[in-house]
This record gives sequence, C-alpha cells and structure tokens, in this order.
Amino acid sequence: MSFYVYILRCADGSYYVGHTDDLERRLAAHQSGQIRGYTHSRRPVQFVFHEEFPSRENVFLRERQLKGWSRRKKEALVRGDWQGLRRLSRGHGSTGSP
Repeated sequence: MSFYVYILRCADGSYYVGHTDDLERRLAAHQSGQIRGYTHSRRPVQFVFHEEFPSRENVFLRERQLKGWSRRKKEALVRGDWQGLRRLSRGHGSTGSP
C-alpha cells in the first residue's frame, strides 16, 4: 500500500498540506466540504503537488516537514524549482546577507 503527502492551493491563495492513502477520494472530500477544518471555508481547492511513500511513518514525517516550511519554500517545491528550494533551505535561520 502506498501513502501520499499532498499540497492543496485554497481559493484564498493559502496552502494546505495533508496525507492520505487515496488521493482522488481525499481531494473529492476536500472539494465537497466533507472534511471540516482548514479547507472547508477556503474552497474550492486545487491539487498542486504530491509525493508517494511506502509507509505511513514516512508520510507522517514528510507531512510534518512540509507543514513547517515557509510559503515561498512550498511554492518552489510545487513549481519544481530545485535551485530555489536549495537556496531557501540554505538561507534558513540567516539574515539573507552574503
């Protein structure tokens, strides 16, 4: 069985990170409002990213990591901007000065 971490872009422009073992069912649940919480009042949502993992433990760890990322870093991941992602990772905790 596979597990997935996913990112949704909400109607208000914010991002939501979650996990599931069934991407289609989970997206439909978010869209229909079946899932109460963050996305319920921010519909419609757009599915923008996912990664597959072999275990629930691995997907939980990745979800926690992504939830801690800045908006800019999530956007770089969604775009597949690996250089930008590396740059934002190096700058973590710094003032941005050379």
